[in-house]
Amino acid sequence: MIPNPRELAAQATTKLQTLVTLTRAGIVHPERPDHVWHTVHALLRFGTTPAAGYIGAAKKFPHEPALIDDLGALTFKQVDERTNALAHAFQREGIGPGDGVALMCRNHRGWVDTMVACSKLGAHALFMNTAFSGPQLADVAERENPKAIVYDHEFEEVLAKAGKGRKRFVAWHDETPADPLLEDLIAGGDPAPVKAPEQQGRAIILTSGTTGTPKGAARSMPKTIDPIAALLSVIPLKAREKTMIAAPLFHAWGFAQWALSISLASTVVLSRRFDEERTLSLTAQHGCQALVVVPVMIQRILELPDEVLDRYDLSAVKAVPVSGSALPGAVSDRWMDHFGENLYNLYGSTEVAWATIATPRDLREAPGTAGRPPRGSVVKIYDEEGRPLAPGETGRIFVGNDVQFEGYTGGGSKDELDGLLSSGDVGHFDAQGRLFVDGRDDDMIVSGGENVFPGEVEDLLHGHEAIVEAAVFGVEDEQYGQRLKAVIVKRGEITADEVRAYVKQNLAGYKQPRDVEFVDELPRTSTGKVLKRELR
Repeated sequence: MIPNPRELAAQATTKLQTLVTLTRAGIVHPERPDHVWHTVHALLRFGTTPAAGYIGAAKKFPHEPALIDDLGALTFKQVDERTNALAHAFQREGIGPGDGVALMCRNHRGWVDTMVACSKLGAHALFMNTAFSGPQLADVAERENPKAIVYDHEFEEVLAKAGKGRKRFVAWHDETPADPLLEDLIAGGDPAPVKAPEQQGRAIILTSGTTGTPKGAARSMPKTIDPIAALLSVIPLKAREKTMIAAPLFHAWGFAQWALSISLASTVVLSRRFDEERTLSLTAQHGCQALVVVPVMIQRILELPDEVLDRYDLSAVKAVPVSGSALPGAVSDRWMDHFGENLYNLYGSTEVAWATIATPRDLREAPGTAGRPPRGSVVKIYDEEGRPLAPGETGRIFVGNDVQFEGYTGGGSKDELDGLLSSGDVGHFDAQGRLFVDGRDDDMIVSGGENVFPGEVEDLLHGHEAIVEAAVFGVEDEQYGQRLKAVIVKRGEITADEVRAYVKQNLAGYKQPRDVEFVDELPRTSTGKVLKRELR
């Protein structure tokens, strides 16, 4: 078959754009021949995996810090040797290519050690959500059937049922546990290089479970570096910088940013528990150029007094990538007013990876936007009959790119249309091509014959000076079919009547919540998504 000249030209243009972006980011640069050889050799043996990334970095930057956590710093050479030792120790325990290893860890070296060791073995890493209940974890373990579980000792009780009949190793402990320690496995393992597996292992990331039982989404590393280049063409990160990852590593967002740090040979700064002031302190102390968060973390940081916010110098921070849930426009404005134009809002999901990126300029010009698709991503809006919609019209969001998941481990996938996957959300494009996410496709309610998307009302409420956060959803109504209810956390004096009047002044009358309830805190997932099923 003769190649299509237009396709060849498009491919050549993409490769050239990738080369320019990688050169600008410092990934591609003149190198010593032996460094080039080590990088190529690692890629040939292990492919585009965490294993190859750390093996290559250990040869080029052996004594540079790869990771800084609550226990101190580890160099690239130390991470490489520790993960070799752990991979050999896992082999002695009967764990090999294709086997599953579950990780129930917070952000620290134990998570990184286990993930890279699995990559070197060709084992599958199953990311357990630290906020899940015992029954949820037991259901996940039964379905995914991991051979071993690596966990922080604080989760011993909640993992009691999920861990039965499986090998268990403790990654972090404050008191002496009954199960073997991960550090002892590393200390007793052989630090010599590991033989490359015939097939790469996968990362299995659990969906948030906001609408039911968590599903396992299987994901391999990108086949090429083009998707990484697409991100770097928008977000100004460069090689050998420092990144504070406050977002959970077990979540698709935290994992993606960790994977990006490997491509850049960045130093990753981690802290086991998120604390607003400590996050600022660590970011400033280590001179980080990037701070990776989820929206609720930004909200909590901004609740600190101004004198605390001013205490820490974040002038080195060039990019604050944020994702995981909706970012209210009022919150992005407050952040950039205080810390500068460094906020980048990424929209996507566990299944479709990233779909769009909003730059600081986008967020200033159109607060609440999810931005535009980066190079290599396609985003389209369809109605219920599968017809494409024009800008301004709301419909289902479908996404196509090279980093989508490979299907659910229990079978099935997301809805597909014209080769694109459903993100599970509804939204619209504005006239400038910026995406706005109006809510989950199952969140829309019909009230008196009018379609209402709770996300629009939530975004408005977040901008009220007396409201900290709000969740809006539909409840049954005998007269109108459904009506809106708002559950609000307030910071000042405001009544239910004032809430309704505020919405009516700014939106159509049928969008005002007739039920208003005030609470001290909204139930959330570990990445900040509000658990509306609990509120209902």
